Amino acid sequence: MYNYIQHYINGQWVDSTGNETIDVINPATEEKIGEISSGTKEDLDKAVQAARDAFPAFSQTTKEERADLLDRIADEYEKRKDQFIEVIMAELGSPVTFTTNVQYQMGLNHFRTAAKLVRDFDFTENRENSFIQKDAIGVAGLITPWNFPTNQASTKLASAFAAGSTVVLKPSTETPFAAVLLKEVFEAAGVPKGVFNLVNGTGSTIGNGISSHPDIDFVSFTGSGGVGTKIMENAAQDIKKVSLELGGKSPIVVLDDADVDYAAKTAISHIAGNTGQVCTAGTRALVPESMHDDFIQAIKNHISEYPVGDPKDESTFTGPQVSEDQWKTVQDYIQKGIDSNATLVTGGTGKPEGLETGYYSKLTVFTNVKPEDTIAQEEIFGPVLSVITYNDLDEAIEIANGTIYGLAGYVVGNDPEALTKTAKSLRSGRIVVNNEQADFTAPFGGFDQSGIGREWGDYGIEEFLEPKTIVGLP
Repeated sequence: MYNYIQHYINGQWVDSTGNETIDVINPATEEKIGEISSGTKEDLDKAVQAARDAFPAFSQTTKEERADLLDRIADEYEKRKDQFIEVIMAELGSPVTFTTNVQYQMGLNHFRTAAKLVRDFDFTENRENSFIQKDAIGVAGLITPWNFPTNQASTKLASAFAAGSTVVLKPSTETPFAAVLLKEVFEAAGVPKGVFNLVNGTGSTIGNGISSHPDIDFVSFTGSGGVGTKIMENAAQDIKKVSLELGGKSPIVVLDDADVDYAAKTAISHIAGNTGQVCTAGTRALVPESMHDDFIQAIKNHISEYPVGDPKDESTFTGPQVSEDQWKTVQDYIQKGIDSNATLVTGGTGKPEGLETGYYSKLTVFTNVKPEDTIAQEEIFGPVLSVITYNDLDEAIEIANGTIYGLAGYVVGNDPEALTKTAKSLRSGRIVVNNEQADFTAPFGGFDQSGIGREWGDYGIEEFLEPKTIVGLP
């Protein structure tokens, strides 16, 4: 059992001023694995004050000192690899192979990348008769989701530390224990007291409290569009800067010269990986009308290569949804797809055979989906793929850009001219061609209702800085 009914404030665990706790459930077994404190406004105030008190000294450290700190953090993170894997499997239900290769590794990559980049980062600039200085923004409130417990927290924390900002972190109540492990990493690495503070609790109390707190200078949030809107409303009361990484309904544009098997497996991997609980998942496969039948047959041929099952089994590709509520949401969307008269290729409602315990969904693929259908427009956050046909590339690009989102896009094919045209025409913050590996130095974020601001690399560091122009220095 993981029990953390305190908060980490100013370098130590402190009792909550409230008595309520929140149960944490293993989604693969439906069993309680621990509990956390449901924090109060008073708890948050203490954490913010600790961060405020620590800010003057930390913000004046040199970039070399902060780079060394980030390297020590990465070293300590690596020492706890097995612990991170165990915790993420338990609280998220993420399969062991995916947890090892993606969940754990992405968190480490952000600290390593920030350490490297900050050493060469220009915090000052001379321009004609102006001297520009980039100052740490102040106290940052970080609100992170459950689907990537180390990645989403680490990218924000690494950028904040690189910039010289102090932080208050509120992790998701579904997956809070990875953040506790991060606390142990920071403590061992020598993060000064008050620079990192951890307050658990509900979004209504701690999340709203962070976004409306007068002594928090910047809010970095990853999560749903509805919550992002509320954060902007709260932050507007004192003109607080916000960065929002929200939802997505990303297209996979399959060109007419693509290898059909490769394209089909690419599409399946997007809904099967992390159980489709990925904001950048390609959940709309846009396929040439002439390729449709072969593509659907390839989906049927390869779907069994992505088994749903026990996260502890190394052969498992897809685990459970994170919670019963999320499972019900996914089931509702699958039913909406059926009700819209889309053709069910595989999957459907209910749990996979033999997986009655746990919040497991079937890998589900619909075809004959219209671009305006609910399942093609709204983020499902589950293992559901919509296959949509097109007649020419211009139509494909129009369909791809035809949602309120713009977080990611994918292109599969061979012709350089068509690949280039498509990639440059998609209105999304990140476009991946033929499954190229992620660049952790490049910016991550979205267009339209997928958010504002950027994370990762030097763009992520910039979010935690305020440029100051000084004119007329002698």
